[in-house]
Amino acid sequence: MRLNPGIRRFAGTAAAALVGLGIAVFSTAALADAGFERWVASFRQTAADNGISRSTYDRAFRGVDSVDPEVLEKARYQPEFTAPVWDYFDNRVHEDSVANGRALAKKYKSTLDRIEARYGVDRHILLAIWSMETNYGEIMKNDKVMRNVVRSLATLAYADKKRAKFARTQLIAALKILQSGDIDESHLTGSWAGAMGHTQFIPTSYQAFAVDFDGNGRRDIWNSVPDALATAANLLRKNGWQAGKTWGYEVELPEGRKFPSGSMTISKWQALGVTRANGKPFRQGGDRAELKVPDGRNGPTFLMTKNFFVLKAYNNADKYALAVGLLADEIAGYGGLVRDWNRPFTKLSFVEKQELQQRLSMNGYYDGKFDGKIGEGSKTAIKAFQAQAGLTPDGHPSMEVLTKLRKR
Repeated sequence: MRLNPGIRRFAGTAAAALVGLGIAVFSTAALADAGFERWVASFRQTAADNGISRSTYDRAFRGVDSVDPEVLEKARYQPEFTAPVWDYFDNRVHEDSVANGRALAKKYKSTLDRIEARYGVDRHILLAIWSMETNYGEIMKNDKVMRNVVRSLATLAYADKKRAKFARTQLIAALKILQSGDIDESHLTGSWAGAMGHTQFIPTSYQAFAVDFDGNGRRDIWNSVPDALATAANLLRKNGWQAGKTWGYEVELPEGRKFPSGSMTISKWQALGVTRANGKPFRQGGDRAELKVPDGRNGPTFLMTKNFFVLKAYNNADKYALAVGLLADEIAGYGGLVRDWNRPFTKLSFVEKQELQQRLSMNGYYDGKFDGKIGEGSKTAIKAFQAQAGLTPDGHPSMEVLTKLRKR
């Protein structure tokens, strides 16, 4: 087909612009990679000053010739967590995570027996941490999530001013792990920020707490479940875990009464009218506890004992520590919450959430996994369906939405 002169001139100008843009993009990328390569070359001396051999450094950086753009994207996109409290717990404490935890408790019974005997940390707490960190190791099978730790940390050290100091420290620690022989460079993988193994330890924490529990001469939290769970137990024990004691209690508060901040003994809380939500007596009335009300007084309320705050040594967030405690209790068979979170809809079971995702997919709204976890992809799909169905587009995985979908 022939083009008229005006179109030919436009096409030629556009082509020239695209070529120029391509050269500019290529040049920028080339300069970035050149800068990164210079940084890698200069960091060699820092590594040597910290006892890293030339051969270890060369092995670690073999093939690492550019920054990881996905690491930088994840580092820049760290929004404050603003989702309602029920959303956090629904995606972590559910029928599937409980059932898998119970199955793995049986599978690793002898290992967990020995870990409890040595470290005094309850097995159900360790299983809950394993679930929270990597979904019992399933996340480690996802190449889109797990990446080269050396490249990730070098990327942050070179290109992320906010995390550069942290990343340099962790990179030196990672190189020392590689030099020790606990893991080889092809298996030194982790999250975008360098958290590693089944129980997600950053390199410096690995150095401080990792143990060779299976006795093969290597502290391998990537491939050895015994090593990973024992390492988590060692961290908790060294941070003050109290053997044989709980992390806390769900409680009921008497109406119309204010309570002091800070910790008091369980007995003093009882004297103020605080009771266990399940009607059972408190244990160890002399233990100190602090009142936590994560969802207001109309939601579940808790007295948190020392072990709750020890859990925060793993992840310094109340929601994380509470999710570990609640999941551990359900895996152990102690029961779930007596009072549910404040939610403006009827809750779905885990299986119903999977059905919701399947039906959204069948109707062309969703193209993700049917994993029962309601992330941003699921919420976007729910909102689109709600808008089309004449419902309020709030993105909630409600029985109302599922019922509408079942009628399609």
